[in-house]
Amino acid sequence: MAKVTIVFGVLLIILGLVGYLGTGSAHPTALIPTWWGLALGVGGFLAISPSERRRKIFMHINVTIGALGCIGAFVEALRGYSAARSAGLDPDMKAFAAKLAMAILLLIYVNLCVRSFIAVRRARQE
Repeated sequence: MAKVTIVFGVLLIILGLVGYLGTGSAHPTALIPTWWGLALGVGGFLAISPSERRRKIFMHINVTIGALGCIGAFVEALRGYSAARSAGLDPDMKAFAAKLAMAILLLIYVNLCVRSFIAVRRARQE
């Protein structure tokens, strides 16, 4: 799962850079997925370890980062969309799409991690 974590970290970094460059480098908040991706990437590298205990700790930290990022991105996507609609404005669809993409990527990542944790636990019980 450490390599999967690194892959999702890279995907989030790419998402942030595309969002930032896609807005003409005018909105630095478009880089937020990049920072989450960097955190996952570092955590993924730290989870590559022969020590099972260290790997386990860092993967649990990584899935927590992923879950918090997923929740935050979903909340911000809905908040931004509803705030614009209630003000009678059209929402910024680029920002909405980027937040939603981040949330979906992290939801997939968290799902994969939970499935992996369950499979490892079942394998130990057998």
